[in-house]
Amino acid sequence: MRTRPTRQKRHATLLATLIALALFAASCSSDGGDTDTAGCDPLPLKTEGVLTVATGEPVYPPWMGVGDDNFDNLEAGTGYEGALVYALADEMDLTVEWMRTGFDEAIAPGAKDWDFNIQQFSITEDREEVVDFSDGYYSVDMALVAYPDNEAASATSLDDLKSLRIGAALGTTALTYVDDVIQPDNDAPVYDDNAALLASFDAGQLDAIVVDLPTAYYNTAVSIPDAVIVAVLPEAGDQQELGMLFEDGSPLVACVNTALDTLRSNGSLDEFEEEYLQQGGSIPTLSN
Repeated sequence: MRTRPTRQKRHATLLATLIALALFAASCSSDGGDTDTAGCDPLPLKTEGVLTVATGEPVYPPWMGVGDDNFDNLEAGTGYEGALVYALADEMDLTVEWMRTGFDEAIAPGAKDWDFNIQQFSITEDREEVVDFSDGYYSVDMALVAYPDNEAASATSLDDLKSLRIGAALGTTALTYVDDVIQPDNDAPVYDDNAALLASFDAGQLDAIVVDLPTAYYNTAVSIPDAVIVAVLPEAGDQQELGMLFEDGSPLVACVNTALDTLRSNGSLDEFEEEYLQQGGSIPTLSN
């Protein structure tokens, strides 16, 4: 005759079963759960407790150093990228230490002395072969800038630009846009950097230049105040995204992306954009 278990034995058996199930669920969660922040405690930083951030020299509004007393002042935390860096550091409970690098130096393969570099790097497939990027922190429109008395100022379509001398800086997505989308009749003049581009434009050697829209705002307000933003250029393929640049294989990317997601969801990125990048006025968009 089989003996019926006592109530105490049944309770003990049930409790053991529940504990076993809980342990199994925990192990499954550990193996197959959210691994985006794996390795973020402690944060994989170059220096413990410090977010080491590199950028260009100098930096320009509206990206950094906004305000009469803040030009090239990284510690001011002004401008879209400056505010973003300090907001990320706050979110990750870190202090910020700045470094300076050249643009080409930053996108070269190899180990880096900094945690990430931020200076309006466009996320491209070619670059992702040798470096890593964060998620995009800003979607960029391209803009056409010209002097009001130049025929480029009356352009209403991309076809109107084909016969013009349109310049862009070397290694930028603006140059890619000119070559691949506008496809001018003659090869686009290419310049080593934006300073050389603006000097040639101001000297009358170009009909127009192509730069990203925030840079166009700054150029027409400060560098070439007599020029105007003719139009926003139509999107071509996937819209350009700016990302923070990391050395290839950096485990910090996922950690920064988590903090960036928080700033996006709580409205901080929208606030930075409104304060620093949206400068009013209705700008037309050229037709294809």
